[in-house]
Amino acid sequence: MISIRGVSHSIGGGRILQDIDLELPRGGVTALIGPNGAGKSTLLSLVARLQKLKTGRIRVDDLEIGACPDATLARVLAIMPQSSVVSARLRVGEAVLMGRYPWHRGRPGRQDHEIVAQTLGLFSLTSLADRFLDEISGGQRQRTLVAMAHAQSTDYLLLDEPLNNLDIAASRHLMRLLREMADEGGKSVVIVLHDINYAAAFADRVVVMRSGRIVADGAPSTVISPALMTDVFATDARIHCVDGRPVVLV
Repeated sequence: MISIRGVSHSIGGGRILQDIDLELPRGGVTALIGPNGAGKSTLLSLVARLQKLKTGRIRVDDLEIGACPDATLARVLAIMPQSSVVSARLRVGEAVLMGRYPWHRGRPGRQDHEIVAQTLGLFSLTSLADRFLDEISGGQRQRTLVAMAHAQSTDYLLLDEPLNNLDIAASRHLMRLLREMADEGGKSVVIVLHDINYAAAFADRVVVMRSGRIVADGAPSTVISPALMTDVFATDARIHCVDGRPVVLV
């Protein structure tokens, strides 16, 4: 379980998060949604220790963020941040192998290479394994970054806008893959999404943020409503129900 208690965060005097209390149980897919600047990426980065926690407490299972060693946390939780800095002169296979670093510590063995090969296949990257990152498309690079996080072999997988640069086919494939990882692999997936329809279609739970606060939390069918679209997203988009899931019409 990821337990977040009393977390606030400011940058340069500006309040980004305010009194966040949230529990994310093991298993399933949780989508963080909300307008730009709501604090979604900041919350994810605090959980992953990419930014220093200033106020409140965060625990991942029995690990206290800010107290446990980075190397220990990296074997439990993986993150793909919104802005991932990876050398363009890395090959795709080499980049995915980097995801194994918490386990091989610079000396990859047979198991590491086997996991990388499986991951490349899972994300349809095998044919690109020897290509440099600056030789592939933006969508292929995005899949590589998600594959790096997956290769880390953690129970918790945090993804910040993984659908960026992906076309509709690649987006659907990735979301189905994440759904399968949660259902069959027992992974706990927390994902920041701007497309509410993907959140509604694939997430068990949506957490809605606005102005650094959580304003709604629950199953998509109970949270995504015309009132939410008006109050949080400032739009009068209509909502239809398809197969028990809400669909926002543009």
